[in-house]
Amino acid sequence: MIEQSDTAFFDEANHKRAALGYVEQAFAEAELDGLDSDFVVQAALFQAFRHLVELYGEEQTATYAESLPERIRGGGFSIAPKH
Repeated sequence: MIEQSDTAFFDEANHKRAALGYVEQAFAEAELDGLDSDFVVQAALFQAFRHLVELYGEEQTATYAESLPERIRGGGFSIAPKH
């Protein structure tokens, strides 16, 4: 039997997947319009951190950002296998 917490997890996973789809679509449209992907990535990161600061404040956002180097090095954002 599926518990309510399981349903909430699946709902959250679906929402995250949908949100990622919107971001991927925005990146693709920007590139089709001729924008360099590096500029799009930098703008997206700036906007993401700006929004996180708005929602959670500077200190919590900074604490979150401190965890990023380890996650990046650990493959947390990689699609391809590590070399």
